[in-house]
Amino acid sequence: MFDETDQLGVNTLRTLSMDMIQKANSGHPGLPLGAAPMAYVLWTRHLKINPATSLKWPNRDRFVLSAGHGSALLYSLLHLAGYQVSTADLKQFRQWGSHTPGHPEYGVTDGVEATTGPLGQGISMAVGMAMAEAHLGAQYNKPNYPIMDHYTYTLIGDGDLMEGISHEAAALAGHLKLGKLIALYDSNNISLDGPTDAAYTENAGERFEAYGWQHLLVEDGTNLAAIDAAIAEAKSVTDRPTIIEIKTVIGFGAPKQGTHDVHGSPLGEAGVAAAKKAYGWDYPAFTAPEAVQARFKAEVQTKGADAEDQWHALFTKYAADYPDLAAQFEAGFKQALPAGLAGALPTYAGDDKLASRAASGKAINALAKVLPNFWGGSADLSGSNKTTIADEVPFEPGSYAGRNIWFGVREFGMAAALNGISLHGGTRVFGGTFFVFTDYLRAAIRVSALQHQPVIYVLTHDSIAVGEDGPTHEPIEQLASLRCMPNVQVLRPADGNETSAAWATALATTDRPTVLVLSRQGLATLPNPASTALAGVTRGGYVVKAAEKATPDGLLIATGSEVNLALAAQAQLATEGQAVSVISIPSFDRFEAQDAAYRASVLPAAVTKRLSIEAASTFGWAQYVGDKGAALGIDRFGASAPGDTNLKEFGFSVENVVAKYKAL
Repeated sequence: MFDETDQLGVNTLRTLSMDMIQKANSGHPGLPLGAAPMAYVLWTRHLKINPATSLKWPNRDRFVLSAGHGSALLYSLLHLAGYQVSTADLKQFRQWGSHTPGHPEYGVTDGVEATTGPLGQGISMAVGMAMAEAHLGAQYNKPNYPIMDHYTYTLIGDGDLMEGISHEAAALAGHLKLGKLIALYDSNNISLDGPTDAAYTENAGERFEAYGWQHLLVEDGTNLAAIDAAIAEAKSVTDRPTIIEIKTVIGFGAPKQGTHDVHGSPLGEAGVAAAKKAYGWDYPAFTAPEAVQARFKAEVQTKGADAEDQWHALFTKYAADYPDLAAQFEAGFKQALPAGLAGALPTYAGDDKLASRAASGKAINALAKVLPNFWGGSADLSGSNKTTIADEVPFEPGSYAGRNIWFGVREFGMAAALNGISLHGGTRVFGGTFFVFTDYLRAAIRVSALQHQPVIYVLTHDSIAVGEDGPTHEPIEQLASLRCMPNVQVLRPADGNETSAAWATALATTDRPTVLVLSRQGLATLPNPASTALAGVTRGGYVVKAAEKATPDGLLIATGSEVNLALAAQAQLATEGQAVSVISIPSFDRFEAQDAAYRASVLPAAVTKRLSIEAASTFGWAQYVGDKGAALGIDRFGASAPGDTNLKEFGFSVENVVAKYKAL
C-alpha cells in the first residue's frame, strides 16, 4: 500500500523543514521530523482539498496545525501540495515580509486555514470549524445532495493538551458528538523544558474518552500503514470525535532525537547532515524529488480538483431543485447582507427605556428573521446577555440546525470556537459573556483581530452598575485594554437606537471583530431620531445635543450609560448660564477613522473646556479632553453595593459632573 516513493515523500517533508530552519537559523525542527509521517499520510491519502482554488471551495476538508511552532512542516506540505508557496518562499522562512512567518498566519500564506501558535487555540478553532460544518449540513443538505460534508483535522501536541483551553474545547466537542472532527496527537512526551512527566502525567486518551471522544493509539509513529488505518477507522465513526494518539520521537533522525534539545533550536549544519545521512538522503538543500512531486500532484492536486468539480456539478443540480436554499448558502459564504438591513432593526423614541443588553437581544431576534445564516450563543449567560434567538432550538446532537449555541462556562473555548466558525465560512456568529470576563477570552479576541475575522462579541454588565456582585464582576480596565488592541472594533452604545446601530455596524464590518459593550441597567432613549444614532455610530462619534450657542462654552463627552448623565448635567449647567454640548463617542476606533474636518465638527479645537464621563478607567481619554480638560472615570476597583449607590459614591451624579466641569 505504501512504497519507496511514500517514504521518500516523508523524508522530503523532513528535509525541507530542516533546510528552512537551518537557513533562517531559527525555528522548531522537533515536530516536523517526528510528525512528518502522520502529516504525509493525512495529506496524500485522506485530506480532500484543491490547492488550485486555495480556500475558496466551501466543502473542502479543513486542516489546522494547532502546534503552530511546527510551521516548517506545514509550509513543506503546502509547497508540495501545489499551493502558492514556492521554494523561494521556503528560503525566506521567518524573514521580514515573507509568506512563511514563524507561526502560521491566516491570510499571509496560501492554504493556511487558521492563525495558530498560541497553544490550545488551534484545536479549539478546529472544534468551531466542525460545529460550522455540522450546522450548515443540517441546514442545507437534502437527500442525494450532501453539499456540506467534509472533515476537520487538527495536528496537536503535548503542549496543546496542557493548555486549559483545549480542555474546554474538547469537552464541548465531545458533548456535541462532532463525528467529523479528527485530531492527530503527536505524542512524544517532550516539551520545551524537558520530558513532559515533570508536569504532565495524566492519561490523555482516557481523558478524551471521558469527554466523549474515541481514542485510537498508533504505537509506532513511522508506520504509515498503521497511521492510515487509524485515520480510516476515525472517519468510520460518525457519532463522536476522534483523537489518534501517535507515538513519535521528537527530532526523529537528528543526533539529539528524543530530547528537548531538538524542540526549538536549529540542528546546526552538522546536525542537519547527520539527520539526512540517517534518512539516506542524498539531494541538495531544498530539493523535492520528481517522484515525490508527481505523487503529491496525483494524490492531492488531481484528486482534489476532480472532487471539487464533482461538488460544483452536484451544487448546480441542487440549485435547480432548491434555488432559495442555494442562494442562501452562497450568500453566507460571500458574507452578503440583505438590502436595507438597518431597516429591520428596532427603533426607539420618547419614553422608551431599556438596558442596552435588552436592546441587543431585540436586535438579535430582529436580525435572525432576515439573516438565516446568523447564529450564536453564550457562555452559560444567555438569559443575562440576552443572546437567545426566540423560537429557535439549541444547536445540539440531533438538532445541528439549531441556532442557539450552549457553550457552557467556557469563555476562552467559546471565543476560539467562534473564530473557527467564522474561518469556516457560511455563517455570521456571535458569542456572549459578562464584560469583565474578557480577561478569560482576551487571547482569542486577539487572534480574531490577527485573522481579520468578523466575530461579534456581546459583552454585557459593563460597569460598576453591576452592583452587589462586587469588584470581581465589575469591569474597570477592560474598555481601555480592548480599545488599544489593533484591529478590534469596540462599540459602547448609549441607548436602544445606538444599540441597533451598533449591530448594523458590526454586521457591515467584515474585516475585524466587533466588541459590543452593553449595560445591565435601563437607559433612557436619547433625544434624537434613530437615523441620527445610525449615522453617529457609523462614524464613531457625534453631537447628541448641541449647546444653545454657535460656539459652546464646553463639551461633555461620554459613552454608553453615561451619555444620559451628560445630558442631565447639560440641563443643569444651562440653568446656571453654561452652554455646553453633549458628545457621544461609542467607538474610538471608528471616530479616529473619520477625516479631520468631521472630527473637528464634533470636537471643535477652539473649545478646550472638556470633561469626559465614563464609568471605567480614564486611560485613553486624554486624546479627547486635552491638556485643559479632565476625565471623570474610575481608576480603582469597584465595590459591592446596589448599582445606584455605586454610581453615586464613585461620582457619577449630576451634582458631581457639574462640579467637575465648573472646576475646569
